[in-house]
Amino acid sequence: MLQIPDFIDRSAVTRHLPVLVRRRMEQYVDHINALLAVKNPRVMARMAPSAMRGLFLRVGQRGRPVEAPSRHRVYFDFDYPSDHPEMMALYEKAKRLQWNASTDLDWRTSVDPMNPEVPLLAESFIDWASLQDRGVGLHGPQRTELLHRVTAWMLSQFLHGEQGALLAAAQVTEATHFFDGKFYGATQVMDEARHVEVFRRYLDEKLERRYVVNDNLFTIIDSLMTDGRWDMKFLGMQILVEGLALGAFSTMYKMTAEPLLRELLKRVIQDEARHVRYGILALRDLYNHQLTERERAEREDWAFEIVVLMRNRFLAHELYEEGFAHLCSVREWNAVMNSSPGMSVFRTTMFKRLVPNLRAIGLLTDRVRPKYESIGLGRFIHLDATDRLTDEALLAA
Repeated sequence: MLQIPDFIDRSAVTRHLPVLVRRRMEQYVDHINALLAVKNPRVMARMAPSAMRGLFLRVGQRGRPVEAPSRHRVYFDFDYPSDHPEMMALYEKAKRLQWNASTDLDWRTSVDPMNPEVPLLAESFIDWASLQDRGVGLHGPQRTELLHRVTAWMLSQFLHGEQGALLAAAQVTEATHFFDGKFYGATQVMDEARHVEVFRRYLDEKLERRYVVNDNLFTIIDSLMTDGRWDMKFLGMQILVEGLALGAFSTMYKMTAEPLLRELLKRVIQDEARHVRYGILALRDLYNHQLTERERAEREDWAFEIVVLMRNRFLAHELYEEGFAHLCSVREWNAVMNSSPGMSVFRTTMFKRLVPNLRAIGLLTDRVRPKYESIGLGRFIHLDATDRLTDEALLAA
């Protein structure tokens, strides 16, 4: 796995500080190193305000609503054209496949997070030996409890991502130039509201635990909501966030034995596949034929930086702060997460779904392809994009 280079030596900065101060300084140094690793100055400039709000001010973790400056052009068309047959077909499919979160899922299902006979995640998900090597030995119910927390943390990030998708879908419906796209976009707004509903309910009623938004996820969502360019909202939400979510949901669907969670994820995966296909339809011609080379290069670089951010930094620091900060350093925790089999499968499946979609819309040119190959994602480039896969294939991951 590619490691973000340390431009600042965190051990030199934090070595002699008290534990609580050292913990916070380690995080700040970690964030600074991540930002300094961004090569494209235009990408850095656009991400900087969101990075400041998300990584350093941590406004997503303050426990109160967050206001973000939003600006984009709203596209009216009073001719009401039928202008995109593929989007209209997607709209018809979405209408047929709407489902009711309250009645189509059996919420009477008993869920016991501590029942080893029906595990939320397999015990092999965590690298227990790596934890042991760092002086953290967990056994029996302690392991089950950590898997409960990991599941709640992952589902919490799904919940927060779905709220971002709900808001972005509303913006995309306003901003898209395709009128048939507005029809379809309205169904996605409904889908995302339903996803927020089911993840919130499962976390609150079944797991009885919910975590704050991950700083890095907040930074991405904030960047999307505040970008005024309509295509960047499509690229960021429909291709990147929804593409990553599709892989993440598929991974958990395969790994969990809990029946209610499996059925919930199955239905959400089918919705998400339509959302990603929508993004491919909206951007494929624009990125392949209409942008200048400079415009496309900026979008390629931005997409790559988001990929690196999510690949190297989605490491459950909220769990670390909750129960492990007094036992090991941030760097040691990152090593455990990176070596854990479940997290490895999680990352692989996410990018197996995402990278082909970037190729399909024209953002994997010869200029940027070596970057993906250098971080081990080159093997996914020639796989089928989501618009070529059946729902059954997506569930099989």
